[in-house]
Amino acid sequence: MNLLQHYFPELTTKQLQLFKQLETEFRATNEAINLVSRTDMDNFVERHLLHSLAIAKVIKFPKDSAVLDVGTGGGLPGLPLAIMFPEVHFHLVDSIGKKIRAVQFMAAALGLDNVTAEQTRAEQVRQKFDFVVSRAVARLATFHPWITHRYKSQGAAGSGLYYLKGGDLTEEIAESGLKAKVTNLSDFFSEEFYETKKIVFVAAK
Repeated sequence: MNLLQHYFPELTTKQLQLFKQLETEFRATNEAINLVSRTDMDNFVERHLLHSLAIAKVIKFPKDSAVLDVGTGGGLPGLPLAIMFPEVHFHLVDSIGKKIRAVQFMAAALGLDNVTAEQTRAEQVRQKFDFVVSRAVARLATFHPWITHRYKSQGAAGSGLYYLKGGDLTEEIAESGLKAKVTNLSDFFSEEFYETKKIVFVAAK
């Protein structure tokens, strides 16, 4: 957890304890249903916890706002962000039932009462949110129509999509026709893993 403390010195003792517990729960769950690869599990804090929390470097979700995590898989980035922002509500969705059941179990084990999880597709979600987060579920041109009507009409400041992606995104953004702001995670993190990692922000309309 030293890596998290290094980049997020404001984390409380309770939050650090929860991140440690999340790693333990995730490791046990991963043995059973293979949420991430073994190599990634060996680098869980660097490649998953820190990567999820990168969103907190570009947006501080305001108290009582609502965040939708699309294609959450094993609860990433939603669960780490829920620990980081305990006064924000997170709704995690994925189309794969066993993954959502794992997320529900981990959220309950950690006592995260600001998390709900549902087996569904993004385009079938009916609630409205201030923010949408996701880790590279699909190309932006495919993904954005799924969530474009999921925003509250009067959303919080900075309302929109925060999309964790990697590589050269010039072509992908052009293809989508969206006005997007790209932030390089290498601006915040010095680890080699982050050299090509980015956050794409598309404002809510």
